[in-house]
Order: sequence, then C-alpha cells, then structure tokens
Amino acid sequence: MSEKKRTTIVLFSGDYDKAMAAYIIANGAAAYDHEVTIFHTFWGLNALRKDENTMVKKGFMEKMFGRMMPRGADKMGLSKMHFAGLGPKMIKGVMKKHNALPLPQLIEMAQEQDVKLVACTMTMDLLGLQQEELLDNIEYAGVAAYLGDAEDGNVNLFI
Repeated sequence: MSEKKRTTIVLFSGDYDKAMAAYIIANGAAAYDHEVTIFHTFWGLNALRKDENTMVKKGFMEKMFGRMMPRGADKMGLSKMHFAGLGPKMIKGVMKKHNALPLPQLIEMAQEQDVKLVACTMTMDLLGLQQEELLDNIEYAGVAAYLGDAEDGNVNLFI
C-alpha cells in the first residue's frame, strides 16, 4: 500500500480570486486523496474570518486592523480589476452564471473533505485577531507546524 500524498498551501494573499484558487486546488487535491493543509497567514487569514461581528476585547491598534480588514471570505477584494467593489460583484455574477462555487462554499467543501485549515498564531497576534473571530473547526499553529507538514509534501504552494 502506498503512502498518502501530501499537498500544502500557504495562503498569504487576502484577494478573493487568489483565495479561490487556493481552495480549488485544495479541494481537487483532497478529491485525489491527498492530505491537504492550508496555512493561512497575514491577509490570507481574512478567508477564515467570521462574517458577523464578534465582541472581543481589543486594544486600539487591534480594533483598527479589524476595521480595515474584510470580515469574511465573501467580502475579500479582487487582485486585479477591483473597481471600487464593482469587480467582485461582476466576477460573482459570472461565477453564478457558470455554476462555480463561491469562496465561502469552497471553504465549507474543504472542511467536509478534511482539509486541514490552519491559522497562523504569530500573525493573529500581530493583527490582533482572536480565535472567536475565526471560523469554527480550524487549527491554530505557528510556522514550525506548517514546515512539519510541508517537509513531506509532494506539492507545496505559496499563494
């Protein structure tokens, strides 16, 4: 019996289209029976933020970061052609027309396929994010844990 293949993805970008690409690849790899890890760091953590406002105690700088960052995967902007928010609406309309899953559903699908979603704890500290503000059923770890997963990876991507 052969050993299961591993795919690791570092999601650094907070752009909707790049996060979609990461989750499409992750879901595809999981469907091909890979063990998949997505390590969310810096702006990639926005994909894991809950849509609703969560009441947590924060300092001034943490509150400012929280207000500047999109709340939830569906509110992330595009990397190109953002057009003051019109671009994301246009791409979501095209996606709906072609029956493509939106990012929040791709994230749910990844969780259903046991893709390991990891939030970088160092970045959470830097940006003032707390566990209560992120989706349920995700893991929290630092770069050493990601490197442990990536060390034996067959596919390692940085998006």
